Amino acid sequence: MAQPDVIAGHLVAAGLLIESDPGRAFAHAQAAKALAGRSGAVREAVGVTAYAAGDYATALAELRAARRITGSAEHLPLLADCERGLGRPDRALAVAAEPEAKQLDRPGQVELAIVVSGARRDLGQPEAAVLALQGRELDSDEVNDWTPRLWYAYADALLAAGRTDDARQWFTATVAVDEDDTTDAVERLEELGGGS
Repeated sequence: MAQPDVIAGHLVAAGLLIESDPGRAFAHAQAAKALAGRSGAVREAVGVTAYAAGDYATALAELRAARRITGSAEHLPLLADCERGLGRPDRALAVAAEPEAKQLDRPGQVELAIVVSGARRDLGQPEAAVLALQGRELDSDEVNDWTPRLWYAYADALLAAGRTDDARQWFTATVAVDEDDTTDAVERLEELGGGS
């Protein structure tokens, strides 16, 4: 097999395995990097799979490299979350405040808001965590792929801020739209005595 085919094979394998076996996905991405370390797409794959595997330091380095190569700010939410994962919520907020963050698409904006909310909670600012998630995406009647995660994060922030009744309402709303069970909203609601 020619080298480009080998690289592509590793990237495809990484994409297929990222949810079921992030460690193996990361290994495939690293194998692709050994063959094409200057490719933005390869560095991105290494960063994303490292993030999925919980290796935030590697993910941060690789996603920064991919950004330098490609000029894309697409992974700002992951970069910010890596900083959180490394125990640096202040740096997560700095990443989120970069001017390029305004160029993110709607799902990217939502993901970044979720990270910012988490960083505010990490800093002991629960009310700021609630405020970070408020806005047109939260108020929208339209249900998108990211809606369950946003509503769940909002419920979680409300709970951290001591607003249990509001949190219960948002966990209930999350259960109603989370058809794929991407969150543990059902369990959280049961813990609050509001199980469906």
